[in-house]
Amino acid sequence: MELAKTRYLVLAAIMGLVLWSCASIGSPEGGPIDYTPPRVVKTSPEQGALRVNKNKVEITFDEFIALKDQQKKVVISPVQREMPVVRSQGKKVTVEFRDTLLPNTTYCIDFSDAIEDFNEGNPLEGYSFAFSTGDSIDSLAVSGIVLRARDLEPMQSVVVGLHSNLDDSALTRLPLERIGRTNDRGQFTIRNLRPGRYHIFALSDVDGDYRMARTEDMAFLDEVIVPSVSQYTSVDTIFSFDRKVDSVYTATHTDFLPNNLLLNMFNENYKPQYLKTTNRLANNKLHVLMGAPADTLPTLRILAPLQHQPDWYRLERREQNDSLVYWITDSALIKSDSIVVELTYLRTDSTDHLTAKTDTVIFAQRKTGAQLKQENQERKEREQLAKRMKQLQEKREKALAKGKDLDEGELEELREGSKPQEPRLKMEVAKSGDLDVGDSIGLKFEVPIAHIDPAGVHLELKRDSLWVPMPNVPPMELASELSPLRYNLPLTLMPDSTYRLTVDTLAVTSVYGITSDPLVKEFKVRGLEEYANLYFTVNVRDSAFAELLDGTERVTHKVPVKNGAFEILNILPGNYYVRLTIDRNANGVWDTGNYSRHEQPEEVYYYPKRLNLRKNWDVDETWNIYETPVDLQKPEAIKKNRPTGSRNKLQKRDTRDNNGEEEEEDEFNSKGFGTNAYSGNKYQDYQNKRRARR
Repeated sequence: MELAKTRYLVLAAIMGLVLWSCASIGSPEGGPIDYTPPRVVKTSPEQGALRVNKNKVEITFDEFIALKDQQKKVVISPVQREMPVVRSQGKKVTVEFRDTLLPNTTYCIDFSDAIEDFNEGNPLEGYSFAFSTGDSIDSLAVSGIVLRARDLEPMQSVVVGLHSNLDDSALTRLPLERIGRTNDRGQFTIRNLRPGRYHIFALSDVDGDYRMARTEDMAFLDEVIVPSVSQYTSVDTIFSFDRKVDSVYTATHTDFLPNNLLLNMFNENYKPQYLKTTNRLANNKLHVLMGAPADTLPTLRILAPLQHQPDWYRLERREQNDSLVYWITDSALIKSDSIVVELTYLRTDSTDHLTAKTDTVIFAQRKTGAQLKQENQERKEREQLAKRMKQLQEKREKALAKGKDLDEGELEELREGSKPQEPRLKMEVAKSGDLDVGDSIGLKFEVPIAHIDPAGVHLELKRDSLWVPMPNVPPMELASELSPLRYNLPLTLMPDSTYRLTVDTLAVTSVYGITSDPLVKEFKVRGLEEYANLYFTVNVRDSAFAELLDGTERVTHKVPVKNGAFEILNILPGNYYVRLTIDRNANGVWDTGNYSRHEQPEEVYYYPKRLNLRKNWDVDETWNIYETPVDLQKPEAIKKNRPTGSRNKLQKRDTRDNNGEEEEEDEFNSKGFGTNAYSGNKYQDYQNKRRARR
């Protein structure tokens, strides 16, 4: 009896523990993170179906899905006049065609990476669906990559398409026939092509008409593309746990060619030339704004007032000659309420040629709100000063009547306030603080300058603690023909030295007769040991130039490439990158392409490594510009168009080198189109080597 009672108590305790455990409140453990994209389980019609006559496609997946940026990413071939309706609901994507389906035609719906699972956002990359309204389905494909020619940025979500009409005018007259769209790495595939000969293009297609507009970004290849198929076999070996051969399989693979197309995207920078705006910025400033850069300056002839000086202005302009400021130096014109000008300039006509055009323009005085506010403030200050001077004068008269006078502070205030207020020319140094080797000492002014007296400009060099006058200081000269407001001392400054610039009172006179106040400023020039120097040997014999870039891709230095080498000297410590441009016309700037003249943009290459430059370092590098595939050359740290997220969330890699410095990471674990040298069509050697390995 006692034993039974004990068993009962033990059983009751166990049941109590179980019930307490079940009733306890806690957070349920989550399952493993989902890294897999959605999987297609059913389609209607079936993938690759023939003789399809219904205008609706349904694709069902194994999990809930979402469509991301479908208007930008989903493309349909052939091009539709009225865009189909693409939507998602639950586990299903539907595409409903609004155009009537064409007979004997293969349709391809390319989703790119627009389909992703609802919870984790894992994209289904490169998915496409195809069907045919005829008895056969076209199955060829071409692929490649689109990069921006100027800086090798992957061009994301741009349209890539084919024309079987090989006339140059087809791109501007007709919409592209078969299209694809680049993914977030700039890669594209155009699928379900019929055999034939094609021209290939890439378009930003801002207006959505699948035709080229000269203002849009575009890319083209001159060679004719002929889609084809190549098959090859590979042998795979499976080993047992004891490292013995278990079985050997021979597999047949299919390549759709060409799959190595490189499209360099550019903008022709086409802007029709016209007179955009004219206005009078101030009484002494006329502004002419053109619609596009120009090689030729407009001419201005004063019609009214008739009495004026022949040399009536100083010109300030942008390098492209599209923004022009005429500083009026004639006092009669400055005082005139309106100036009538005959303006002759070049304008683009209806035939896309530049022709001379003459307009009559009236520049009337129109004061802005800021100008009126400033004038009102200056008037109030003058009134307050006059009132104060009157008070002090009356106070002094009363004090003198009693045999006294104002205190010294009030007397000084009265003396200064009674002086006529002459305007002074404002000037300041062009660059303050430490100067770099190669810099000049410069001044900038608020208005154009008529004269700088060399005798009133002094430069001294500090030796120990003494200032020693510099002999034979050259006169100051314009820093650039673009602006009459900046002047430099044309003098080579010594490294690791300190200078003092002194400009005497009245040494500088503006075109309006206003003179300057005195100026005293010290400058320290950095020593050579504070810089790094960079020396490159490069396999380039053509005309070329190299640019040193900082972490924002701003150009800090630019040098020519001579005899397969270039050097960049006196670089401040920091992280830098190098870009090289093949300068075909040797004009020292990167030139864009032109479709009508069949001109490709000038080729650009990036040194694929970051350069960590330190003080007092000389760095020597050898660079084969063809060694790294062009799509992998630009370092990730300065790349702007990156994929939206990491494609390998499970893998974390240590990116530090032996010195503790961070190395550039191949974020996408990509091998590009090749890992060795290439030439001509930059991916062709990769394909040849791949075939050789088979």
